[in-house]
Amino acid sequence: MVNVKTALITGGAAGIGKRTAIELAANGVSLAINYRSSREKAELLAEELTEKYGTQNIVVQGDIASAEDCLRIAEKALDYFGSIDILVHNAGPYIHERKRMADYSLEDWSYLMNGNVNAVFWLTKLLLPAMREKGWGRVITIGFDRVETAPGWIYRSAFAAAKTAAASLTRTLALEESENGITANMVCPGDIVGEWKEKEIIQARELIGDLPENERDATGEDIARVISFLSDDNSAFINGSIIPVTGGRDILGKAYRLDG
Repeated sequence: MVNVKTALITGGAAGIGKRTAIELAANGVSLAINYRSSREKAELLAEELTEKYGTQNIVVQGDIASAEDCLRIAEKALDYFGSIDILVHNAGPYIHERKRMADYSLEDWSYLMNGNVNAVFWLTKLLLPAMREKGWGRVITIGFDRVETAPGWIYRSAFAAAKTAAASLTRTLALEESENGITANMVCPGDIVGEWKEKEIIQARELIGDLPENERDATGEDIARVISFLSDDNSAFINGSIIPVTGGRDILGKAYRLDG
């Protein structure tokens, strides 16, 4: 395992998490793939990546909205690899039903907060000591369009509040841990829907023919490429950044016009 980077990806069995796992494995990173309920998908992905790229991969079950599960996830990853170099906070609970803040139950509110910001604290805290010991680490969180401006998001109060807090936490981590060779950055995806979360850029290009690049659909690979870039040794100078990957589109503005 000497000189081999390792990564823990939450929600890594499907969607953008899966695309990220593929991108990192292609660059020789061994993976702890977290899943909540998609065990079969996680195990199949781990096996496929090992066969294709020769990386050592494990799957770790757990709901990141649970502090106890976060402890178990971290312990299993550390027991197997010794340390985790790259932590990708990909998973984040989201309630599709449109709700005013006053209509949230305490349980729903707490679940969204736990899964989208407290999990960043829990897992990062658990994995930081090994990163500090090695003098190298990458913490990457996921946000949304313009999260750094603390915008209001109608009918999405809990999710928006949690991600805004995660943005501040990400930047604080960057300030506190840079002396230890650890960077922390946030990636903010554009409007990536359904099966496009696992698709490649070339698949989106094929559908638009000779139209401009900005006419194509956003893909999971668009996000995974940025995460992989931030994970590189030579990306140490990028720290405390909140990076939109939106194709220059007004993603949050769409939430006001449509369903959000």
